[in-house]
Order: sequence, then C-alpha cells, then structure tokens
Amino acid sequence: MKEKVYVETSVVSYLCSRPSRDLIVAASQEVTHEWWDKERSHYDLFVSEFVLSEIAEGDRVAALKRQEVVQGIAILTASEASERLASKIMKGLKLPGSIADDAAHISIASVQGVDYLLTWNCAHIANPHWLAKLVGIITACGYVMPVICTPQGLLEGKRP
Repeated sequence: MKEKVYVETSVVSYLCSRPSRDLIVAASQEVTHEWWDKERSHYDLFVSEFVLSEIAEGDRVAALKRQEVVQGIAILTASEASERLASKIMKGLKLPGSIADDAAHISIASVQGVDYLLTWNCAHIANPHWLAKLVGIITACGYVMPVICTPQGLLEGKRP
C-alpha cells in the first residue's frame, strides 16, 4: 500500500509556472519538477476541491495548464468533520479569515488520513511557529496530522 500525499495548490503552481528569476523560487520549482518526475509514482496523490478552485483562478491559459496537471488525481471533498476541524484550527491559531482555505487544506488532509501534505506555502501551512499548537488541535479532535513538508523534504527523505 502506497503512502498518501495531498498535493496543495502551491506545488501545482510551482510545477506549472514559468521559471522564476528569483533564485530561491527557481530552485524550488526545479525541485518540484524533480519530485514530480521521479517520486510521485511512489505515492497515491490527492487534491481537494479547494485545490481545484484555487488552480482555476488567474490567467486562463495558466489555469488550464494547472488543471491538466492534476487531471486524474483523486479528489478529497470537505466534510462536516473537516469543516469543524478547520474552524478549530482557525480559532486555536487565531488566524485571519483570509487564510481559511489554508486551514481547510490541513483539515481535509487530517480527516482523510493522508500521510503527507505537500506544500510550498511555508507562511500559512508549513509554518514551524504553528506546528506544536496545530498538532495539539488536530490530536485533540481525534485525528493524526499529516507530515507537512515541501517536495524537497520528500525528495531527500528515504522511503522505508
């Protein structure tokens, strides 16, 4: 049985966008391509309706490219349980309403029992300052939080 990976919007964006002139972003884009090409087949991939909504925004041609990349990936839907958990995450971390979708990504992945949440969103999802409190909220609700990491983390880590 393969481990499950929730592919968050930022990963799809890095995979599909033109190479950045910013060296750090360009390196992250390259790592994303490397993980996608060499490692994704070792995992069962998932996106959510939030990912589908977010990748459909913006430039029409770019949106179509993002949508094409996720075609065929299983879709996780929000449930009452994931909505309750997202609300608890928002309140527990005192997050602004503008990042509610980021809490939704975490809650859907947690409720659905995903092993890894793959993201480049280190400000709102893979934020180390929130990690301990986030684990506490998710655990108190009876779920196991997925490992939140970047494609680089899964690329460099050794699979069992």
